[in-house]
This record gives sequence, C-alpha cells and structure tokens, in this order.
Amino acid sequence: MTTRTAEEIASEAIAKLNKRITNEVFLIIQKDRDLMHDYLRAVETQGLDTVNQTIGKRVKASYNLTNDGTENDPSCTLITTHTTFK
Repeated sequence: MTTRTAEEIASEAIAKLNKRITNEVFLIIQKDRDLMHDYLRAVETQGLDTVNQTIGKRVKASYNLTNDGTENDPSCTLITTHTTFK
C-alpha cells in the first residue's frame, strides 16, 4: 500500500467538499434563522429559481470552481438538485 502525501490527502478532501459545497451552503441558510428569513423574502420577491441559481453562481465564483456534474439527491430541503464542482 502506497502512503499518500499530505498534499494528496488535502486534494482529495477538497475535491469531495467541492462536490457538495453548494448543498453545504444551502444547509447553512436552512439552519440559520436570520438567513432563512432573508432567503424566504428573496424567494418571495425574486422567485425560487432566480434565488437558488444566484446562490449557486455565487458559490462557484467565491471558490473559483468549475462545473463537474449534477447532484440529484441533496440533503438540503431548499434545493432538489445542484451543480457539483471540481
């Protein structure tokens, strides 16, 4: 068995997080009373698709990520799918 370097371990962990980062951001919103209140107000005025797509794009830009695929079973109840990143 080959021993992996710290850099390889970190890279693999980061890659795994990148695949679910959008779900994690939405979970933070869902679990935070103030953020959830503001999210619902934004959905009310801007529409669900616009709000969710804007949040997803902001996640992508904030972490300088590229699209990798789609997650069709996120654990967050605010979204039904989300883009995964690499």
